[in-house]
Amino acid sequence: MDIRYDGRVALVTGAGGGLGRSHALFLAARGARVVVNDLGGALDGQGGSASAAERVADEIRAAGGEAIANGESVADPQAAARMVAATLDAFGRLDILVNNAGILRDKTLAKMDMADFERVVSVHLLGSAYVTRAAWPAMQERQYGRIVMTTSAAGLYGNFGQSNYAAAKLGLVGLMNALKQEGRKHNILINTVAPVAFTRMTETLLPAQAREMLRPEMVTPLVAYFCSEACQDSGQIVSAGGGFFAKVEMVEGRGHRFDPARPLTPEMLAREWGAITDMSGAAPFASANDEVMRIFQTEPSRP
Repeated sequence: MDIRYDGRVALVTGAGGGLGRSHALFLAARGARVVVNDLGGALDGQGGSASAAERVADEIRAAGGEAIANGESVADPQAAARMVAATLDAFGRLDILVNNAGILRDKTLAKMDMADFERVVSVHLLGSAYVTRAAWPAMQERQYGRIVMTTSAAGLYGNFGQSNYAAAKLGLVGLMNALKQEGRKHNILINTVAPVAFTRMTETLLPAQAREMLRPEMVTPLVAYFCSEACQDSGQIVSAGGGFFAKVEMVEGRGHRFDPARPLTPEMLAREWGAITDMSGAAPFASANDEVMRIFQTEPSRP
């Protein structure tokens, strides 16, 4: 079965280059009408020009596809609303949203101006929330939507000098986990990609010899699957890069429950620390409620 997007409309943010460009070109080549969004600023988010988005939209049209360019900033809720409105005005619907836009302002927290912390969070996390919120009613009306968030190994596991970026990227996982609950009844499915690719954002972080193996086109097939009708999963996190794909999960160990009738002390935790941190038999939870119920379903230890 060929995965195609005929009749579908996709909005891809940060699509003026790198991963976003690759995603937009692929979706268009498979039949989607695409809105190419990119502020066109510097790596740190300064400045702006519609030229980057226009170039990619031109590429799509030159290949026989349909596309429009959009130079709005995802970090502005009004701009996000205008972006979605422009999509609906041009194509009459919105089926697919790929939240890919991002910036970097790397420094250790001790040396970072907190304005730089806020700006990175506003683009990655708030920007994804703003555009998703604007797109939601159009998807809900048609009872169909496919949304992709873009996290990072820095958010999942941490990275020196990227506290702002890491916080925003893990925040996207929390956003996805809530929206998978809210979207399911409307057939709006939301998943997250954790890409490893050689782009403008990573060229100083990855070895130059990895450029060919880690080209953005090696990540796009996963995003394309998440954007398709063939995908029936919601709430998945998958790492992708260089032809490697792996599911990522947040799991909880079996744990240890003390007798709630007895006073608890830190010494008791120290004594049972091995059991508390034992990850054998670890399992994920589908929702926060499921995790809370685990507390009541676990028998307390007896002295």
